[in-house]
Amino acid sequence: MDNAALSPIFIEARKRFHAALLQSVLRTSASGIPSNADGDSKASVAIAKGILDLLGTETTGKRLAGQTSGRKFETLCEAFLNETFGELGHLRPGRWEVKCIGARSAATIAQFEQYSHLIALQVAAKRDRALAAALQSDYTITPDIVIARAPEDDAAINAAKILVGDSVATRASLRQSYNSHPILHASISCKWTLRSDRAQNARSEALNLIRNRKGRLPHIGVVIGEPLPSRIASLALGTGDIDCVYHFALYELYQTIESSSYEDAKELLDIMIDGKRLKDISDLPLDLAV
Repeated sequence: MDNAALSPIFIEARKRFHAALLQSVLRTSASGIPSNADGDSKASVAIAKGILDLLGTETTGKRLAGQTSGRKFETLCEAFLNETFGELGHLRPGRWEVKCIGARSAATIAQFEQYSHLIALQVAAKRDRALAAALQSDYTITPDIVIARAPEDDAAINAAKILVGDSVATRASLRQSYNSHPILHASISCKWTLRSDRAQNARSEALNLIRNRKGRLPHIGVVIGEPLPSRIASLALGTGDIDCVYHFALYELYQTIESSSYEDAKELLDIMIDGKRLKDISDLPLDLAV
């Protein structure tokens, strides 16, 4: 079969991701308001409807509770990343795990090599109320999805040539003989909709990841379903914390804005895209392979 006739895997994965969203999270109310739209904003409703029209058949039903839709969005993003990042072994070799992190505690993030010291910090804070008050929650890091690489044993490292031994590279994080913890490669937050508080939560989480690490900084990204460019900008614009924001349907969002009368929204969208602050979710797995 001619390879040119085959649909790229990422296109098919993106279609499956959207189909799953349409069957669960991305719904339309009886009054015609998409579940990712702000019903009090005409622009939000109009743009969200435009995205829905381009994605395909919509599901009409009761809007899921905020926490329920958020958790389901996380699960679907995890499935998309498992499928797509898993295809990039030739670009990013290693033993990888992509998963929703589950329990929301510092002890959970402390399972990773760069943050394993947080276990001792948490234990100390429990014993000393004054210390806990001084620390507040600065050490609490709660990503939605993590991508981790397992350390390698010396047999794998030396598979092609003898590279390491007992007297060299003895403290390298990748060596299983020195480090038993998985290495956090990426932390991904998922926000189905964006309000000002949710945008700031994502930034605070990113800054905590930066400040509390010992070693390599993981990729820090956010996947969103928000239709309003002005709200997306509250998270996407600026640098120093989040690597990039990824929209669940950026192509459809741009096409909707481009064909609308929202000139300011299009200008803002162009600024974010041209400034490498906003990308489509299909860009995320390849960015993670860097």
